[in-house]
Amino acid sequence: MAEANKPFRADHVGSLLRTKRLAEARSMRQTNKISDAEFKAIEDAEIRSVIRKQEEIGLKVVTDGEFPRSWWHFDFNAALTGAELYDTGTGIQFKGMQTKSEGVRITGKLDFPADHPFIAQFRLIAANTKVTPKITIPAPPVLHFRSGRSGVSTSAYPDMDGFFEDLGKTYRKAVKAFYDAGCRYLQMDDTVWAYLCSPEQLAKAKERGENVERLPHVYADVINYAIAEKPADMTITTHVCRGNFRSTWISSGGYEPVAEILFGKVNYDGYFLEYDTDRAGGFEPLRFVPKGKKRVVLGLVTSKSGTLEEPGDIKRRIEEATKHAALDQLCLSPQCGFASTEEGNILAEDEQWAKLGMVVKIADQVWGER
Repeated sequence: MAEANKPFRADHVGSLLRTKRLAEARSMRQTNKISDAEFKAIEDAEIRSVIRKQEEIGLKVVTDGEFPRSWWHFDFNAALTGAELYDTGTGIQFKGMQTKSEGVRITGKLDFPADHPFIAQFRLIAANTKVTPKITIPAPPVLHFRSGRSGVSTSAYPDMDGFFEDLGKTYRKAVKAFYDAGCRYLQMDDTVWAYLCSPEQLAKAKERGENVERLPHVYADVINYAIAEKPADMTITTHVCRGNFRSTWISSGGYEPVAEILFGKVNYDGYFLEYDTDRAGGFEPLRFVPKGKKRVVLGLVTSKSGTLEEPGDIKRRIEEATKHAALDQLCLSPQCGFASTEEGNILAEDEQWAKLGMVVKIADQVWGER
């Protein structure tokens, strides 16, 4: 564990519902009713406001709510050297709903540019909080799994081994850049490990020509290379997501198929795991979490609806998890962000804050570390 207090007992995945003022300003910018500078001033003000709100409800960690982003992943990936955002023609298919038709493809040699916008975004968070600033980025496998070979230029990368090598180097450079900017808590969000637990998603990957038995090992090697040089005072976690768009989802299946590799062989300091529905299976895979070395953040509070859970039910589920992992290695959070894309999930802002406030209160009661 990089630092004993991170992930925090009460933590959150990162994204927050975009405020009304921010949504209106973005619409005005898109129709040229305000300038880029005017929009940036509004966006920064809303970020400072949402940081204060996180502090006020008692969280020891804050994010910018991912307010500068349209997507949880494409904004970061498209800003890498050698990558571009493009019109895919069709959106990503969730259960009963599709996203807008955008994607990222690799057109040249991958690299992490010195002026990547997420570095400035982290600095804004850090400059406006009294607690721990966290920034979230997509994990390395996200740049590969959905498109595979077809999303990577054959002229830039005639073979995929070269692509994976550069992917690891690019992320190692990113980790150093964030650390040099003052980041001590970095989170890599990842849908891919959940896809590798989904029979439906595995079948689609096989149709694309992927060797799904080999992929977990390839991804583990890339991630471990990317974070191998992180300093001891930097915590790097991951969030395993099952899809989160307008309160819908993509994948189902317990963590068992990937647990031994993900928990035992990938060198993250902690794991945010979605456990808000039975689609995630039971807590048995937590037996693969190395004892005393990593923390697991139980996502027991759903971000997909505004209905507030019963605190007693949450506490009972935490107790159930302790049959497979020590209480000292567990934490609590919502199962995912509240707005993985700018559209946001279907609940109100006050419901979002009520859920985060409840997470803080339950964590205080269970672990009593305040």
